[in-house]
Parts: sequence; structure tokens; C-alpha cells
Amino acid sequence: MSRLHGSKDFWLGALRADGSAFRAAVAEAPLDTPVPSCPDWTLLDLVHHLGSVYAWVRETVTRGVTDAPAARRSDPTGRPDGAAALEWWQQEFDALVTLLDGLDPEMPAWNWAPQAKKVGFWPRRMAHETAVHRWDAQTAIVGVEPIETKLAVDGIGEVLDSWLPAGRGRGPKPAYGVVHLRASDAEQEWYVRLRGEGMALLDTDTILDSDDHHTRTLATGTASDLLLGLWGRVQFDVLDVSGDAALLDSLRVG
Repeated sequence: MSRLHGSKDFWLGALRADGSAFRAAVAEAPLDTPVPSCPDWTLLDLVHHLGSVYAWVRETVTRGVTDAPAARRSDPTGRPDGAAALEWWQQEFDALVTLLDGLDPEMPAWNWAPQAKKVGFWPRRMAHETAVHRWDAQTAIVGVEPIETKLAVDGIGEVLDSWLPAGRGRGPKPAYGVVHLRASDAEQEWYVRLRGEGMALLDTDTILDSDDHHTRTLATGTASDLLLGLWGRVQFDVLDVSGDAALLDSLRVG
């Protein structure tokens, strides 16, 4: 079963830490440096992407309504280059953190997931968005650090309770079977039943030892590696996999 492994304070703490690490990584290399984990992107593309996401989320959460906003602009036209790009990113980041810190998580705010339409969705989402892109930026400077274990556990939960149920998976469909994910460093596990075009996250607290899960795939690894595999940042061969490894691809969201 996926449960929130955090709170507003936890997610904002993670956002601050990974935001600082992102800025440090980007500052270590020219902004035209390719990002190995994001084909066709440079560090400048990462800076522009994150900064624009932060700006769009600020506009979204302050609307006070739950209907969908206008789509985020992806065209980088008009965004600064060079050192000015880093300062622009820092301003957008600081404004986002300050805003989310001051808002009541229970306030109404749209989100794209099958979750409560409240502001509380966004500190979690921004923490994970920043953590994965911090990891991306570090691949460009050959100094990659794993995603913090507790954050990675919650990030796996976000993939399974938000991204996939919202139809945002990128894996092959249809797929059938049960995937069992096990985080070796967190004593946490998830059972996911794939049923054609859809999926169901099974509640491990209600599964008895005598139940037949029909598990076809078991993947064990650190929480960071499991999350990065789901996001397409690492290959699933970094995990200890038994059964039908192809089923793991059906859980990918990146």
C-alpha cells in the first residue's frame, strides 16, 4: 500500500536540500554541458525547465480554485542565458519555497492526479521534481548522489498513487500480472497488479501469508534505485529482479 512518507515540513526540507544541491551542480559546469540522463538536454535546459515549473506552480496554487489552469508554456523564449539564468532560477526557487511554506495545505488547489484538490499536493510534487532533476544535473558533472531514502520511498509511492493512476505512465500496454517492489534499505514493499490498461496498488496490510498474489516479478534494490528506475533514469538491471522483468517497464513514468 502506498502511504505518504512525509509532511509539508518534510517535503519543504527536501526541496530546500535538493534545490541547493541542484544549484551547486549546475554551477560546476558550462550551461551547454549535455545531461546524460536527459538525452538532447543541456544544463541550461534543466535550469529553464525547473524555473518555469516553479513559476507555473506558484500561479496554480494561488488561484484558490480546483478547475484546471492554462497549460504551462514550454517554449524557453525570453528566459535568460548564462549567469543570469542561474539567478533567475534562484529567484523562482526562493519564491516557490516561500509561497508553499506560507500556504495552508488544506487550501483548494488544482492538481492532475486522483488526489484531493488541495495545496498539500504541491510541496510533495515539487520535492520529487527537484530531487530527480538534481540527480540529472549531477550526472553532467560525474558526481551523482542517490536520492535520500525516505524521500525516495515516498517518491515510489507518488509514482504508484498519482502518476500511474492518472494515466501518465510511459510503459507498454496492455500488461497483466503482479509486480512486487521491495526497498532493501527501508523495509518497505509494494504490490502492484497490472490489469490490461489499468493498475491497482494492493494494500499489503490486508494481504495474508496464505494469499496467492500470483507475483510474476520481484524487484529488490535501494529506494533510490527503484525510484530512478521508475523514472527511466537507470536501467532495471541495477536491481535484483526475478520473474518477468518486462513487467517493470509497464510501471515507468519517465
